[in-house]
Amino acid sequence: MDKKPILCLDFDGVCHSYVSGWQGATNIPDDAVPGLFEFLEQAHPHFDIQVFSSRSHQPGGVEAMTMWFYEQRKKWRENGGGEGFKKNVTVSFPDNKPPAHVYIDDRAITFVGTWPDIDVPRNFKPWNKKPAASGQGE
Repeated sequence: MDKKPILCLDFDGVCHSYVSGWQGATNIPDDAVPGLFEFLEQAHPHFDIQVFSSRSHQPGGVEAMTMWFYEQRKKWRENGGGEGFKKNVTVSFPDNKPPAHVYIDDRAITFVGTWPDIDVPRNFKPWNKKPAASGQGE
């Protein structure tokens, strides 16, 4: 069997909605970003899913994210999520940034071979900090 490519997800703002902001490495008060578990179900057959965060190297951070995933997935299932899915999704939590095929992060600018104008990073806002009328590609 071929080894699956790594899909690395950022935790805060991608998996965890991060509405409350940083509350410490082990305090994760908010729910999942809508669609997370549906996406993971679709990605699982194709990717080795790894979640990396600034929490990953802090005491208790990996354990807190692991428990958060368990509780959030349970909540999702109790609310009718996962109908028709038979397998559990495996997610790992490395303590170093993995050599991924692709990363999904709410605080990134895709490098396309030319350096952006300095105003692009200076004015950057993650998706959940943009005005509601703003487009995703702006």
